[in-house]
Amino acid sequence: MNGVSSYFRRLSETAFEPTEHVGGAWNPDEQHIAPVMGLLAHVVELEHAVRRPDVPLVLARASYDILGVIPMDAFEISPPRLVRPGRTIELVEVTLSHGGRAAATLRAWMLQPNDTDAISGIPLPTMPDRDTLPEWSPADVWPGGAIRSIDARRDAVAPGRSRAWIRPRHPLLDGEAISSRSRMLGMADFANGIATRVAPERALYPNIDLTASIFREPTGDWFGLDTSVSFGPDGIGLTESVLSDADGPVGTSSQTLTVRPR
Repeated sequence: MNGVSSYFRRLSETAFEPTEHVGGAWNPDEQHIAPVMGLLAHVVELEHAVRRPDVPLVLARASYDILGVIPMDAFEISPPRLVRPGRTIELVEVTLSHGGRAAATLRAWMLQPNDTDAISGIPLPTMPDRDTLPEWSPADVWPGGAIRSIDARRDAVAPGRSRAWIRPRHPLLDGEAISSRSRMLGMADFANGIATRVAPERALYPNIDLTASIFREPTGDWFGLDTSVSFGPDGIGLTESVLSDADGPVGTSSQTLTVRPR
């Protein structure tokens, strides 16, 4: 990764502050939710590694709800709460708050890994090789530090349909080991802005959630997004993506959109 600063700085065990690389696409004075999602996943995985060092589970599904905007200011993340304890399956929840107001939550299903190589199979579509796609600057379409913080190669297939490889230029946190799962979850939310159906000057279409299921540990720095964006006739949209690394698909994500013509 390039650059000298991370997306966030840790202030204490539960407090963090964003750097310039987290500025939002709809409003640069608000945090882009993509890096936030990666940070929430990291907090869950970090607590889990301390609490269950001998019998680790893996983060298989991450379900985020966006409860409000997050200013470019310091914030708190609650200690992970065990919603559903278990030996082989756990459900864990964390909440991000700013000024005492909850702004985002993550509910993470942690599952026991097993050797299923003999019966594995993945019918999801594969991404084209990264080098076959042209370089693309998302900052030509979107403002904000978060958009400027990624490298991208994209095949814009049609309005609302694209295949893109993206890579963060900065670490999530300086001095902390971040799993590939958390790094990918910190990139998944960019899908909605990479496969644009209409230009942001014509409509607002922020997502109010994101749910990702990951069935294999991602590898490498580049993540693939095979994305489709649908707008219904009544102001509701859906962004769906197949998530990949260089070895193939690793999961899927979906985002519910509120679509508002300007």
